[in-house]
Amino acid sequence: MVDETPHPDDESPLPDDVLDRAETLTRRIRDAVDGNERSAYRRERADLLDAHGYDVRVREGETGETLVLHPAEWVEDGTIRMDRVDDTDRAVERPLSGPGSGADWAEIDEHNRAIAARVRERHGEVHGETAEAFADFMSNHYAKPIERATPAEREEFRTEYFRRNAWPTDEQRDRLAESVRLTIGVAEDA
Repeated sequence: MVDETPHPDDESPLPDDVLDRAETLTRRIRDAVDGNERSAYRRERADLLDAHGYDVRVREGETGETLVLHPAEWVEDGTIRMDRVDDTDRAVERPLSGPGSGADWAEIDEHNRAIAARVRERHGEVHGETAEAFADFMSNHYAKPIERATPAEREEFRTEYFRRNAWPTDEQRDRLAESVRLTIGVAEDA
C-alpha cells in the first residue's frame, strides 16, 4: 500500500524521517560484518520504502557512493526503464561518501567534542558525560554536527545507543532527556 499523504516538504517526495532511516540502514548494510545483520537491515529498508512505493539502489561514482531512492514503478526486472521515468524530481539522492571520512570527519568530530566540553562547563558532569556520548554517536554514526541531529536520530540515541554504549550512571539515565535538550541548545547557540 502506497502512502499518498501530502508531505510538508515540497522539495522531497518522501518524508525526511523516511529518507534519514533509509540512509542509516544503507550505511548499516555497508558496515555490517554479519550476513544475517545485513539481511535484516535490507528487509527493514525494503519494507520502509515499499510502504511509500519506492525502491533503492546505490550508485558508484568518481566522488563515491550515492543512495538513490526512486519510484518502484520505474523498475522492471531489476532495471530502471527510462520510458517509465515520468518526472525525475520524484527521485531522491543522498551522498554516502564525503563527510564521515578523512578531514571532514575530523572537523565534525572536533566540533561535536567542543560542544560536549561546553555542555560540561555550563551544566556539569552529568550532562557533560551524556553530551560526550551524544558527540560520539553523531560523529561516528552519522558524521554530522550535533545541531543537525534529526528527531529520529535523537530518538535513536536515547533509546538504542545510550543504553548499550554509554555505560550511563543512574543519574545520567534519569536526566537523559534534559541532557539531550541542553546539548542541542548549546550546539544551536554555537
